[in-house]
Amino acid sequence: MVVMAQDKTPMRRALVVDDEEALAKLVAGYLERDGFEVHTAFDGPAGVEAARAVDPDVVVLDLGLPRLDGIEVCRQLRTFSDCYVVMLTARSEEIDTLIGLSVGADDYMTKPFSPRELLARIGVLMRRPRRTSGVLVPPAEPLRIGGLSIDLLAREVHLDGEEVPLTRTEFDVLAALARSPHVVFSRRVLIEAVWGDNWVGDEHLVDVHVLHVRQKLRDTVEAQRFIRTVRGVGYRIGTGG
Repeated sequence: MVVMAQDKTPMRRALVVDDEEALAKLVAGYLERDGFEVHTAFDGPAGVEAARAVDPDVVVLDLGLPRLDGIEVCRQLRTFSDCYVVMLTARSEEIDTLIGLSVGADDYMTKPFSPRELLARIGVLMRRPRRTSGVLVPPAEPLRIGGLSIDLLAREVHLDGEEVPLTRTEFDVLAALARSPHVVFSRRVLIEAVWGDNWVGDEHLVDVHVLHVRQKLRDTVEAQRFIRTVRGVGYRIGTGG
């Protein structure tokens, strides 16, 4: 299912990957009405192939796909795309969520869900703060914390000279903390800084992304070189020591 633009303005592209065809088409319909060019796929390999072909801005990805599950599809997506990924799961166990996010999903929803809420979540992702004016003007020089370098303009992170492959969301979490080195961010404040103040969902999503950033920076809860936990409050950037 594809909707073509009527003018020369580039349309946002979405890919819906779900083996429940009726649900996939329902979600696609909502996205089309919101102005997306929408593509659908109904199993894992087809989803990966479609993502390579259409280069989507956002992928709505079911966890329980045939032939190749959503975890593996997401892992493969992250080898060639930095699109936003919203994972859908029929299982509410926390481990499914953690595994899904660990391979690069930006958000998740448990079935059954409201298509309107899904659309709202996607809208928040697509409006994520990436301003180049006002208080979020990126400095010309990378931010440096010990051996860590964060280039806000190039959106690149290096640790001891080696590039660290962060997802969009992981980069935005780290950058939000690094921009304000003397500020402790509560989960809610960090969500507003990264996802925007209209985001609705489980605030513990922040903890999952912080965990993954720490892992990629070879940091630990004990050392807290780059991201420190302030008990009862939230997180702040570390000193690198």
